[in-house]
Amino acid sequence: MNTPLPLDITLTDRKDGVTITEWVYAVLRHAVMCGQILPGRSLTLRELAKVLGVSPMPIREALKKLSSEHALEVKENRRIIVPTMTAMKFNELCETRITLETHAAIRALPYINSTILERLESIDKDIDIARDKDDMESTITHNHAFHRLLYTANPHQVSLHLIESLWLQLGPFLRLSTERIKENYTIDRHQEALQAIRHKDALALQLAISSDIREGFAFIGTPEILHHFIQESAKY
Repeated sequence: MNTPLPLDITLTDRKDGVTITEWVYAVLRHAVMCGQILPGRSLTLRELAKVLGVSPMPIREALKKLSSEHALEVKENRRIIVPTMTAMKFNELCETRITLETHAAIRALPYINSTILERLESIDKDIDIARDKDDMESTITHNHAFHRLLYTANPHQVSLHLIESLWLQLGPFLRLSTERIKENYTIDRHQEALQAIRHKDALALQLAISSDIREGFAFIGTPEILHHFIQESAKY
């Protein structure tokens, strides 16, 4: 059996007015969403408490919420794992992302002004810088920021919490997918999205967002590849 590597979870400063439980939840949520907790990696309350420097109680409370969001699962033996993934479930999550996010992008398009467009362009540059530095956490974080800003341009949007739930469920796979996508990364879909926004072209924006999501996990094309992918991630 392989000895699991030490957890490498980003610890942010706890701001005034934020409870320990809220901080623990935010830290663990970010870790899952950025792929810092990988499939196959078994965790314990004691390990997480030691890494975060807190008692087990706020860890337990945060895990209840993350479990309800299908981000992590607490087993009967108190081990904490990423929920079991199958090829069919993986495909369903990706297709649902495409449906929700293309809808959110199109609905936001009429509300994107020059200020928001400039912020989107700036975030896209940050993504390129992070990718050039092989900084996977920053790449993923800025990518989420790009999509989140795009969708929330619509003041009436109600789908972001559903979208972020999907990000959480797919997050544990992002580290390896980000590593592999570099091998086939030829088209900047965010640039296509930005161009579509400039021209107020809803169809082009839909296609850019759809391609961006689909190409992110395109290398997992069969159940066999997905199974190998999950087994490989357990080595980390």
